[in-house]
Amino acid sequence: MPTTREIKRRIRSVKNINQVTRALEAVSASSVRKAQAAMLASRPYSQHAYNVLVGVAAQVKGTPPHPLLEVREPVQRIAVVIITGDRGLAGAYNANIVRRATQFAERYGQPTHWVTVGRKGRDLIRRWIARKRRDENAAPFLREQKLVAEFSHLPAAPDLGDVAPIARVVFDEFLDEVDEVFIAYTNFINTMTQQPRVLPLLPLRPFEPRTRDILELVEPDPEVNYSNRSYIFEPSAEAILGEIIPRFTELQILQAVRESLASEHSARMVAMRNASESAESLADALQLEYNKARQLAITSEILDIIGGVEALAQQEEAP
Repeated sequence: MPTTREIKRRIRSVKNINQVTRALEAVSASSVRKAQAAMLASRPYSQHAYNVLVGVAAQVKGTPPHPLLEVREPVQRIAVVIITGDRGLAGAYNANIVRRATQFAERYGQPTHWVTVGRKGRDLIRRWIARKRRDENAAPFLREQKLVAEFSHLPAAPDLGDVAPIARVVFDEFLDEVDEVFIAYTNFINTMTQQPRVLPLLPLRPFEPRTRDILELVEPDPEVNYSNRSYIFEPSAEAILGEIIPRFTELQILQAVRESLASEHSARMVAMRNASESAESLADALQLEYNKARQLAITSEILDIIGGVEALAQQEEAP
């Protein structure tokens, strides 16, 4: 049984950890309100912009008026933009989205170029790629995975200027290296629920899954009614689409980043709250153990004193 000094040291350590988790919970609670407000403010506009983009792409016949509308068959290489956090202490937030993205890459069956947003995603993807390259039983396409760019330390309230470098890398990859681009992020549903998602990003068209296994991992495109829409472009389709397609694509990336930030802060707040409650329960249990150990020590000392008194009394009675 540990001594009272050891138990007191453990109680002090648990209470110190509890103070840290309480502070992190308070910081995350403040951050999640700001992140949630920014995410909700831009979500309707982002959804409508996506509908416009897909509607325009669906009406394009023949040679596409913009390179980002080009559909290439067969697909020989893809890119995945994965959005995670720069820090941990957020429960399974980072692990869930990385697991979803890597499962998608494995099931798609083509070499993948990775663009990571967040240090945690960068580290986890690097380890996953290295593990697949060492695995002699891995499929050949899994050994051709590579990390082409990484971004971290985005501001707490990102805007289009902050995601523009990410979008530039995505455009360059699609134009020069890959045939399809996907984005993996965590969709914010509510404070207690966040859902990892993989969405098609480029080219701009309704996604057609190659297998049923992929369909289980990729979110379906929203329903868009094309029948009652027609677009007249002035001065030309090339000029107009050259402006709106890159900007609206940047907007989709920005919205994914904002959704992920709100999800990260919510996951961290819940994780720190659970950690604080566990620390309090552990401190109470240790305090009870300390009281028992202290009572045992006091009882032992009393028994020693009584034993000493009885021994003296027997010595005095002896002739």
